[in-house]
Amino acid sequence: MAFKSGKIAPAAGVLALVLGASPALSQSVAPEAGDEEKASSRTYILDTLLVTGSPESAAKVGGSASFISNEEIEKFSYTDVNRTLRMVPGVQLQEEDGYGLRPNIGIRGSGTDRNNKIVIMEDGVLMAPAPYAAPAAYYFPFMGRIEAVEIVKGPAAIKYGPSTIAGAVNLFSTSIPDSEDGGLSGSLKILSGENSTLRVHGYAGGWMPMSDAWEAGILGETLQDRTDGFKKLDSGGDTGYRIQDYLGKLAFRSTAQSGLRHSFEFKVQRSDEVSDETYLGLTVADFAANPYRRYAASQVDEMNVDHLTLQGSHRVDFTNDLSLTTTAYYTETKRAWYKLNDVCLSGSNCAAGATRRSISAVLQDPVANAAYYDILVGGNGELRVRNNNREYYTAGIQSVLGSSFLTGDLAHYLEFSVRYHEDEEDRLQNDDIYTMAGGVMTLTTRGAPGSQDNRVGDAKAWSFFVQDTIDWGKLTVTPGLRYESIKLRQTRWGLADPDRTGPATVAKNSVDVLIPGIGTVYYLNDEWQLVGGVHRGFAAPGPGSTSDAEKSINYEAGFRYGAGALSFEAIGFFNDYSNLLGTCTASTGGGCAIGTQFDGGDVDVKGVELTAGYDAAGLLGTSFSVPLAAVYTYTDAKFKTSFASGFGPWGTVTAGDELPYVPKHALTLSAGLEGEGWRANLVANYVDETRSAAGRGAIPVNQRIDERIVLDFSTEVEIVPGVSVIGIVENLTDEVYNVAFDPAGARPGKPRTILGGIRFEF
Repeated sequence: MAFKSGKIAPAAGVLALVLGASPALSQSVAPEAGDEEKASSRTYILDTLLVTGSPESAAKVGGSASFISNEEIEKFSYTDVNRTLRMVPGVQLQEEDGYGLRPNIGIRGSGTDRNNKIVIMEDGVLMAPAPYAAPAAYYFPFMGRIEAVEIVKGPAAIKYGPSTIAGAVNLFSTSIPDSEDGGLSGSLKILSGENSTLRVHGYAGGWMPMSDAWEAGILGETLQDRTDGFKKLDSGGDTGYRIQDYLGKLAFRSTAQSGLRHSFEFKVQRSDEVSDETYLGLTVADFAANPYRRYAASQVDEMNVDHLTLQGSHRVDFTNDLSLTTTAYYTETKRAWYKLNDVCLSGSNCAAGATRRSISAVLQDPVANAAYYDILVGGNGELRVRNNNREYYTAGIQSVLGSSFLTGDLAHYLEFSVRYHEDEEDRLQNDDIYTMAGGVMTLTTRGAPGSQDNRVGDAKAWSFFVQDTIDWGKLTVTPGLRYESIKLRQTRWGLADPDRTGPATVAKNSVDVLIPGIGTVYYLNDEWQLVGGVHRGFAAPGPGSTSDAEKSINYEAGFRYGAGALSFEAIGFFNDYSNLLGTCTASTGGGCAIGTQFDGGDVDVKGVELTAGYDAAGLLGTSFSVPLAAVYTYTDAKFKTSFASGFGPWGTVTAGDELPYVPKHALTLSAGLEGEGWRANLVANYVDETRSAAGRGAIPVNQRIDERIVLDFSTEVEIVPGVSVIGIVENLTDEVYNVAFDPAGARPGKPRTILGGIRFEF
């Protein structure tokens, strides 16, 4: 899959502009003394772009924020972001493929479909393929190469945008190693296990002196991950994936500790994914009989994703109290998901569509659609397979000016930021017709490019943000204001015009919105804090949409406690939606015009988030650490108005109905034993039953996602300095559970999976 070379040139120009404006290399900047090795090179150049950047910073935010460190991530070597985020309260996770390839993440009842209500970033840069024009994230950075994760909710989330309705997930790529003795260092981890799983992750780099005035840093990294998959196709074949991911960084910094100082970093990342994934799930009866079965009708389904990121960041410290950070970025994503869309009876002219049945409709009622179900499992008939061929790009530049100063008894840290961003989604899709005979699919009619969908959605946006963190004795108040000016456009060409030379239909819409917020922290003493805040939630409509923007007023309040080995936090939240948006996508089951948006009216989401941590070593009198942790979320999410909707997960709604895919209770418990050169950790995750469609009372069996408890275990032992062996068991008790009924039919979580391997560090 070739990238659009014509769009790389403008991005290179933007990068050159930023770097050309930077002063000489000899004036680059060094990290502040005392910074942690892992965090110093990462957070110093980016810290004005971040809300936290470390667990310690997260504990001081005037709002809800969590930080998952590299140490926590490495305990289980997760490559599935769903498993990683279970340790964060307030996060809803709708699994899909068992591997986290296409996560569906929601925060505080925002909705989970393709993360389209939250902000996904890597190193402070928007990372959805087109976060304004098409925020559904069909690309997600692979967790196997991620060093740390920041999750922000409440008023702190307005720093990021464009969506502030729920929160943000900021992923940190591997930082350039910064060892005390200088020179190169790195790591190589190799894991293998069931279903021909092989996972290799390695990086090497470091900082080197180039003169008395400045240093250069370099990093090279790769992730190679593959498996044959845990599902079994009726027709035979793999159901897994292959991922290749490469990242490189080049950075410069001065050794000066005073005067005008500069630091800058270049990053290039490219990945390729080929996965044998499908939207086709199972009927309830078939799931009960064999949850890991895959019907023959999904035998040609395949997802291909290529992704490229270019990023350049520069920071200048004019004084110890005044800095300017600028980041320019460009991403390209090309994805083609070739997958079954619907089925037809033999001889019925499937291309004409008179007798088509969508796969979601068949699986919802296989008895009424028995003839069509027979085709899914290998009976004779016709099938329509859609080539969901799409290309995306994003480009932008953002700057943050930070200043510390005093006004009387008040200490201020004032930030002002501006971002220009543009992105685009290009759909040129076609349908192919297959026949099924004897369980084997044969291509009979290939569709012309663009004959199913031929359109481009694009967006251009200016964003401005100002925030003042004000310290006055024991009180910290952080008022902030965000302004988004968004211009959206959708251009459609005829389905017989793949070259786009004919007339086009253009629809435009625009949004201008002010998004205020304020967070507070009051320090009762060194151990207790009171926290609270309020902010406006916002999510823009799509290009050409006639729906209103999604809006809410979000409140939160609670307390934090930390003393010695014990920490505890309790936050209550209330999100008062004046309009909830639903977007028709194939991943929500289809049944409506893809891209159409629906107004859901007033919605109330309220709940409680609890987090606790304790090291029991002192209590037990052990020489090794005994870390214990608990994370609990209670969420109550209900519609406040009645309406009839063509949006599948909603349907006909009566005031008081519960939102889909929002479990009331979620609990994660973890325990570990950690000594010098060894560790063992166990985590248990409980998720309450939930519904896949809006409703109340008893959940129908074909909409009920059962409660489950999933346990993971890991251990690592250093056998000689720099070499350790690793053992991991995911889903220790081999719990069988259904994770969703979307996109179509029941879908299983990953069964028990055993991995073993070795880690080399130098």
